Amino acid sequence: MGEGGQPIRTTGADMLVDTLLANGVDVCFANPGTSEMHFVAALDRKPEMRCILGLSEGVVTGAADGYARMTGRPAATLLHTGPGLANSLANLHNARRARTPVINVVGDHASYHLALDAPLTSDIECLARPMSNWVRRVKDPADVGPTAADAYRASLAPPGVATMILPADASWGAFSTDAPPQKVLLEAPRPASAETVRKVAGLIRANPAGVAMVLSGAAAKADGLAVAGRIAAVHNVQLFNEVLVAHTQRGRGRVAPRRIPYPIDMALDMLSDVKVLILVGAPEPVAFFAYPGKPGRLVPEGCAVVTLARHGEDLKATLEALRDELGISATLPLPATGAPTDEGEPSGTLTEDAVAVIVARKVPENAIVCDEAATSARRFFALSAFSAPHDFIMQTGGAIGEGIPLSTGAAIACPERKVICLQADGCAMYNIQGLWTQARENLDIVTIIFSNRTYAILHAEMRNVGVEEIGTNARRMLNLDQPALDWVSLARGFGVEAAVATSCEAFAALFDAALSRRGPFLIEARLV
Repeated sequence: MGEGGQPIRTTGADMLVDTLLANGVDVCFANPGTSEMHFVAALDRKPEMRCILGLSEGVVTGAADGYARMTGRPAATLLHTGPGLANSLANLHNARRARTPVINVVGDHASYHLALDAPLTSDIECLARPMSNWVRRVKDPADVGPTAADAYRASLAPPGVATMILPADASWGAFSTDAPPQKVLLEAPRPASAETVRKVAGLIRANPAGVAMVLSGAAAKADGLAVAGRIAAVHNVQLFNEVLVAHTQRGRGRVAPRRIPYPIDMALDMLSDVKVLILVGAPEPVAFFAYPGKPGRLVPEGCAVVTLARHGEDLKATLEALRDELGISATLPLPATGAPTDEGEPSGTLTEDAVAVIVARKVPENAIVCDEAATSARRFFALSAFSAPHDFIMQTGGAIGEGIPLSTGAAIACPERKVICLQADGCAMYNIQGLWTQARENLDIVTIIFSNRTYAILHAEMRNVGVEEIGTNARRMLNLDQPALDWVSLARGFGVEAAVATSCEAFAALFDAALSRRGPFLIEARLV
């Protein structure tokens, strides 16, 4: 209420910002246009909201994904009409696959202007729906607050992508209200049913060998892993992460599941002895693509696939209930990870394996490692079990180009922590503009470019479909040479200090230097 008990006069844009802030959404990743100027003006009136510009919409949504993975709560994005949303969809796809909360605010023409079919008019609902769990168009200024509150609820119950479409006249329109911005109350997630827990416990008891769990979400964090690790130790249960890991916690002293490999033959071999596969917040693992003569499902024929707990349920509490049902002590010592193979300090010519070994040895405690190195850093995940304790996130939907934005969002979420981005060179070019945001915000990120000057993963896929030798046309589509990318110049052009390493010794020295200082730094690891 205003002075004298009179209703407050406000705009839709101001109510939107107020509703987001009332629910703890205080970061907005933005790439605005004309239709969003009234929302931008409202943001300007609310200094509590941190506004971060991305020079491409893929940076905006990828950063929102990284932020949410590290905080567990959504940021807002601000996107300009259908084309702006369309530019962002690849990383919204990754966010949806990671099951992270994001609130998209997509500006649109004033409602009465749509009938004129102006150049930027498009079917925003149609564009948003495949990458969103929830989509709604605001009706009028008074509907902005309720829609924003519902978008917040939809982004968290269960976590996922929510998209609200904001017509310009709903944004600039004024209305009177005597109600404060709505604060949304969410029910705490519940564990799986006791019946489900008893059923899974029975399967574990009945199978002294051949039982495995795939862990995701809170089950892949240190506390959840500890519970799963005790179950695994007592009942000989194999523990796995998904092929693409949204967020887990790795390092010395932590239970270290194996990651299911991306190459189909390796995945089939790893899961070949599994008779019962228990899913904890994860879907059943399947092959990324169909290959001639190979199965799409990765589990062997006859394997029983059962869900212990689904995304949106309390995964850690469910694991604890399973532990108790099995009669396992909550204080049982955790299984030992084992010892790494002592390969010695890499030296000489720089290879992708050498980079993985050096980084795994030098990861600082409490760092965040963001992996979009594709084939190049494949050894890092296994080696990271012996690193200092850290968080690990990666691109999850197969839509390449999220590494730089994802690490940007993680650094915004956790400014006191060092972020290390393992980045394939081909993927990096999709949203390289994120380096500018890192420079502008002075984010503490070390980006390591695996510079092999090729789409190495596509060379492997050519072999997977039976093509052993490629010709000129294929090489021109799969290689990144003629000209080679100059990563030092590119980074410096965006305001990020950079250097190149061509030997193990030079890389190790540059990495040490980057870890010892704050701010963004890029290392081009030029591989043989």
